[in-house]
Amino acid sequence: MYGRDPWGGPLEINAADSATDDDRSRNLNDLDRAALSRPLDETQQSWLLGPAEQKKKKKYVDLGCIIVSRKIFVWTVGSIVAAGLLVGLITLIVKTVPRHHHSHAPADNYTLALHKALMFFNGQRSGKLPKHNNVSWRGSSCLSDGKGKQVSFYKDLVGGYYDAGDAIKFHFPASFSMTMLSWSVIEYSAKYEAAGELNHVKELIKWGADYFLKTFNSSADTIDRIVAQVGSGDTSGGSTTPNDHYCWMRPEDIDYDRPVTECSSCSDLAAEMAAALASASIVFKDNKAYSQKLVHGAKTLFKFARDQRGRYSAGSSEAAIFYNSTSYWDEFIWGGAWLYYATGNNSYLQLATMPGLAKHAGAFWGGPDYGVLSWDNKLAGAQLLLSRLRLFLSPGYPYEEILSTFHNQTSIIMCSYLPIFTKFNRTKGGLIELNHGRPQPLQYVVNAAFLATLFSDYLEAADTPGWYCGPNFYSTDVLRDFAKTQIDYILGKNPRKMSYIVGFGNHYPKHLHHRGASIPKNKIRYNCKGGWKWRDTSKPNPNTLVGAMVAGPDRHDGFHDVRTNYNYTEPTIAGNAGLVAALVALSGDKTTGIDKNTIFSAVPPMFPTPPPPPAPWKP
Repeated sequence: MYGRDPWGGPLEINAADSATDDDRSRNLNDLDRAALSRPLDETQQSWLLGPAEQKKKKKYVDLGCIIVSRKIFVWTVGSIVAAGLLVGLITLIVKTVPRHHHSHAPADNYTLALHKALMFFNGQRSGKLPKHNNVSWRGSSCLSDGKGKQVSFYKDLVGGYYDAGDAIKFHFPASFSMTMLSWSVIEYSAKYEAAGELNHVKELIKWGADYFLKTFNSSADTIDRIVAQVGSGDTSGGSTTPNDHYCWMRPEDIDYDRPVTECSSCSDLAAEMAAALASASIVFKDNKAYSQKLVHGAKTLFKFARDQRGRYSAGSSEAAIFYNSTSYWDEFIWGGAWLYYATGNNSYLQLATMPGLAKHAGAFWGGPDYGVLSWDNKLAGAQLLLSRLRLFLSPGYPYEEILSTFHNQTSIIMCSYLPIFTKFNRTKGGLIELNHGRPQPLQYVVNAAFLATLFSDYLEAADTPGWYCGPNFYSTDVLRDFAKTQIDYILGKNPRKMSYIVGFGNHYPKHLHHRGASIPKNKIRYNCKGGWKWRDTSKPNPNTLVGAMVAGPDRHDGFHDVRTNYNYTEPTIAGNAGLVAALVALSGDKTTGIDKNTIFSAVPPMFPTPPPPPAPWKP
């Protein structure tokens, strides 16, 4: 008999009638063993064994879009939770633990001196002073300058800066001072910003530029006269006429007549004023209207300088005595270079790179004063300024020949500053004698320190590690070291251990040759001769003209802190402008470097003139 095997196959069954109970039991046991000898699927097991035991945990987790290992999933979630707890704990600690403010690294000596050197210009302001001038003993002064004069090309001459320890406004050195300040801002605006002085120095430049715009008809395209000087200092022949040198008065108390000196043939002065306005226009390039006003004035002045040739000091005995100009050719190159940078007009570059102009300016002459930048001779500054163009833009033909010459000449000038060469003597204390032992040396030293540091930074920005002096290669660090030794001397590292900047350090000149600083502000008005007692007293000045750099020591490192000896103790704005430029160049982090591009803002893209094509081929 056959029946159906419930496990899925035929099952033969013997007759039940003839089988005993023991046989059946035996047969069932055999059947059980036969069935269990085969693997059972899940359903079969459930039938046989009843409800299954709980399954083991799955090894994978289905996240919908992906399936990941359960172990990895648990570790990942756990890590995220732990990280969150750690971040929360750190945040809690930071917010609850008392904060300790760490002060910044102390400012270097150059930055500290920079703050003070700029303040000197606040003390030299003429005209109606702003509320934030920050020189307590100064007030508005000479508010009648230029007023009441029957002239058509200026309304008044209120404002500007007093030149030195007197109250004369000499426009020739004043223009140079503003050009130097502007140049330093154009190159080192980031360093000024880091020192917190950028707005201050720009304000000082604007004070000077606004005044220069008053000294000629700045709205015209063509002019025939400009103002060269306000005030008088001639005491020759024993003159007792009250003026800015005969009298010793606070500027605020001046009541004598202040004459205005005009000139109609003054190429040097006009070209220098053009340089001042052109460079200032780059400083204020973000103020478009004001910048364009400065550019227009610079163009007008430069055209006047070129059209009506002559030295400004040739027709003025006072200018010849105090600020005599030896030539105007250097100002043509200097002014032309600045106008090119301010306008991008190639005609100015063509003029500035004329070989004949360079020859007249003394670029090929050499001589004892070659390479010495001053308020009189700007050739060394112009050579470096145009070398910059070659280093970074390389305009090529037709400018390359003279630009290459200027670059080589600048390299030679830098070599002449190094102590290894004997072009210039040095005092035993290490001060370079750029004016060959004559009085008032520091104004020349600071200009050279600025040029050396700037040339060093130009080379660094051009990825050039140094330059050649003859067959020998010198690192840019050598130039920077030269500048540092000279400025360090001025700051007090000299045989007398004296700082030559008033208010810097513990030991500095106390008898500055300066009218405003030497007369107390005590509500007493001292007349022309009444102030002489303050000039002649041996007591220290009652007012401190912070940041004033004195004329300097003599060739033996000697210094006489005597008020009546201006060759030692008188400061000037031209000297302080060079000092400010040198200090900002050396200040802060060396890696900050120069601003490579701002000076080229107005310069159009340069496409050097290609060489002429070869002649057509002929068989």
